[in-house]
Amino acid sequence: MDYDVVKDLYKQILLIRSLEEKVAEIYHTDKIKSPVHLSIGQESVSVGICKNLSKDDLVFGTYRGHALYIAKGGNINNFISELFGKMSGCSAGRGGSMHLADKSSGIMGTSAIVATTIPQAVGYALALEQKKQSQICCVFFGDGATEEGVFFESLNFAALKNLPILFVCENNKYAIHSKLTDRVKKANYCERSQSLGVNSKKINSDNVLDIYNKSKGIISSIKKTRAPFFLEIETSRWMEHVGPNTDFHLGYRNEEEINFFKNKDSLKDLSSILNHKDLNSIALEVETIVKKAFINAENDFFPDERQMYSHVYQ
Repeated sequence: MDYDVVKDLYKQILLIRSLEEKVAEIYHTDKIKSPVHLSIGQESVSVGICKNLSKDDLVFGTYRGHALYIAKGGNINNFISELFGKMSGCSAGRGGSMHLADKSSGIMGTSAIVATTIPQAVGYALALEQKKQSQICCVFFGDGATEEGVFFESLNFAALKNLPILFVCENNKYAIHSKLTDRVKKANYCERSQSLGVNSKKINSDNVLDIYNKSKGIISSIKKTRAPFFLEIETSRWMEHVGPNTDFHLGYRNEEEINFFKNKDSLKDLSSILNHKDLNSIALEVETIVKKAFINAENDFFPDERQMYSHVYQ
């Protein structure tokens, strides 16, 4: 494995986690002006895949989209300002945590409504083909989204039109508090995708190096063949469904289940490869980025009354 790649993967995961830990720390102060669905524990999926995407490639995501936004190169200051509901936020303070976008980095948007970005990404992939453009689309969604009818419609259409899109299922085995085993008889997502004519693969861990290495060939193939692909990755969210805390007291899952994934944390694996000088340098750089982003958000302005009617259809 290329040492510089390992450094970059480590920095991206550390940056995402550090930003979200700071969000969790100050959430009780009400400075954060929207609900937050933290990506802590699931960072490796977005980081491993986005490392193989070009800046021009396009991504669509879910309400748990912080990791995707940062991994794809979204502006950090604008991200934190958005959480604060401030003017320089990436959605001018209107979208909050669940509606992030940065077109300059190919981040087309995240959504609070389950599965809605799947057909949007397919539509964009169709436009790319019609305009004979070289980019590809990549859409991230949870296992709960696979239970929506539009998921199957989108895969079918992508296969029918042979569209350049990567479907990424971040399977953390829960739809809010509902276990996967309580929702479906057989979670054979790859088989379902293949039955619709979409090639598929399952990665049984959220090790970032494994995700990076396996998605590299998949993305290269999509760019060459312009054909869709479905990728399922087993992962785990460590925090509660929405909010800055844990939720083991609710009884739908236990701490032992999460510790299984924590013991395989990609940050630990990558840190064992990097030398101490680089680890310290990256830690200092990340700390500086996080501090500046939150100071910037504190000093930013809230939208005034005139902004109420801008970008609004009347």
